[in-house]
Amino acid sequence: MDDRAKRIRRNSPGGKADTAKVDLTAVVVAVSNNEPCVLTIGQTDTLPSGPLALEHRSLQSGLRTWVEEQTGHPLGYIEQLYTFADRDRAGAELERRVISISYLALTRKEHATAPSKSSWQSWYDYFPWEDHRAGAPPMVSDLLRPRLIEWAESADDDATRLERRRRAAIAFGFGDRPWNEDLTLKRYELLYEAALVEEAMRGSTLPPPVRGKSMVSDHRRILATGISRLRSKIKYRPVVFELMPPAFTLLQLQRTVEALAGRLIHKPNFRRLIEQHQLVEETGETSTETGGRPAKLYRFRHAVLEEGEVAGAKLPLSRA
Repeated sequence: MDDRAKRIRRNSPGGKADTAKVDLTAVVVAVSNNEPCVLTIGQTDTLPSGPLALEHRSLQSGLRTWVEEQTGHPLGYIEQLYTFADRDRAGAELERRVISISYLALTRKEHATAPSKSSWQSWYDYFPWEDHRAGAPPMVSDLLRPRLIEWAESADDDATRLERRRRAAIAFGFGDRPWNEDLTLKRYELLYEAALVEEAMRGSTLPPPVRGKSMVSDHRRILATGISRLRSKIKYRPVVFELMPPAFTLLQLQRTVEALAGRLIHKPNFRRLIEQHQLVEETGETSTETGGRPAKLYRFRHAVLEEGEVAGAKLPLSRA
């Protein structure tokens, strides 16, 4: 990994030495008011990032330095996502290849330590087709399905047309296919390939893209990678507790998981799963914020991490 992160030099056919710039990019996630949010910087929709520098002791320390400088948010839990190195990923106008080593970071909004030019945005502003908590968004059947079928039918041969329709059905749950919340990245990449998102249409005269905010460079693809990873991981590792306050109700925990997954959860089954794996323990206090009967407050039982691998039971997401 250290070798991959170094500045890379190669000799071009003309004898000129070109350079590749290595950036560290963070998908910083929090949940606020039952809405999954991502941290952006500046006036544009940009993920926190900065170049790997010689003074950085490691990739992670470099990432933490850049994020705290740009946003005022110290990072707790982080994990590496993916290395983006496509030749044209940052735009053909750049003379140097830009390699981004991306990370997923989980935090809480109140952890900011200083004013900054950063802001929190709902990730559903970028991917409105991903929020199925109130059922499938109408845009999936009314807009995306016909546009994707049109794209599939535009292929030059029968085999490609069939393959495109199959990929669209799997990704978006068309026909009798189930919706799979983990396929966020595959859905975005399919829409990009079909030229249905703004990032694929810059400088184009094609019809307007589907609704959903764009981001600079390929940052929306990096964000989609982070969403896919987190949606998958909350089903078998207790990372959701990195997003929770020290004390919370079980309903708050359920709403947080639903916000991340974009799906509703079967309440009794969810509580049974939490109980079976002994993920939480009572604090002895209650909360009246629910407006009804006082609700018990719980905290994450950290001993579960010391007791071995958490069993990989699937969350009871509603399929209605």
